[in-house]
Amino acid sequence: MLQKTNHFLEKMMPILTPTSVLLGVLLADGIKFYAFLVPWIFAFMTFSGSLSSNFKALKRVLAHPLPMFLALLILHILMPVWAWAIGHVAFGGDAFTITGLVLAAVIPTGITSFIWVSIHKGNIPLALSIILIDTFLSPFIVPYALTLTAGEKVQMDIWGMMQGLILMVVLPSLLGMLLNQVTDGKVKDVIGVRLAPFSKMGLVFVVMLNSAVVAPYLKVVDRKLVSIAVVVFLLSSSGYLFSWLISKMFKRDREEIVTLTFTGGMRNISAGAVVAVAYFPPPVAVPVVLGILFQQMLASFYGHMLHRLYYRPVHRYESM
Repeated sequence: MLQKTNHFLEKMMPILTPTSVLLGVLLADGIKFYAFLVPWIFAFMTFSGSLSSNFKALKRVLAHPLPMFLALLILHILMPVWAWAIGHVAFGGDAFTITGLVLAAVIPTGITSFIWVSIHKGNIPLALSIILIDTFLSPFIVPYALTLTAGEKVQMDIWGMMQGLILMVVLPSLLGMLLNQVTDGKVKDVIGVRLAPFSKMGLVFVVMLNSAVVAPYLKVVDRKLVSIAVVVFLLSSSGYLFSWLISKMFKRDREEIVTLTFTGGMRNISAGAVVAVAYFPPPVAVPVVLGILFQQMLASFYGHMLHRLYYRPVHRYESM
């Protein structure tokens, strides 16, 4: 039953995440007081997602580091600079919105990218390794990148942000990996399968609670909110496109192209929303929360495009 529930939730993610934003806005007055639970729910989600990872796969990937290097280049140099540039063109002088756009671009790759890589038969060990390395680097990269782009224009609790990322992301990931390592992967089948649907339910609650906190900035659909939504959509879409183009340019194989497209395009957007709500003024969280609306739908669209590009049916004479 849990496996069926998990598969159902996976298929429904493109609908569940935007619906969670809508429910969070509509029910804000009744649920925003439970926002203190968000870091704990998120730590559980990270732990659950890391149960399928181990240090052996990481070691194998690091022996051939170019794909990892390309992923980090896209995630933490290309996309944040692109977001900063677009933000200044579209919202010049609005430090909060620009910071929110950069935060949405610089946060680590999404744990759910692993699901899409699996569905479209990418390189799973590479995907897991990118997620883990990026997760471990995030407490240092995210605050530093935001300091460079926002400077003194936006007050930031840098140390608090680092502590939050370590507690919500790094430590649960390490615990999950260690359990996988000491049990020779058995924990994934014994515990991981049972926790998977609850992890996805947790994502729904995290998105809903974070949306409730920033609800006053989402309730009034004015010209500025629509403009932010359009820019966030374009930035989110360009992440997948740039990742595909760069992996093609470096002549990677089909599995690595699929993996880099999803890991470079997706973000741990719920973690970004948690950080934005906890350590920044509410307007900074608006672009991040809006990103939740598009991420899974864009993943589905680019997955369809990758399928059309690389799927080649086996002809009768090839199977003989």
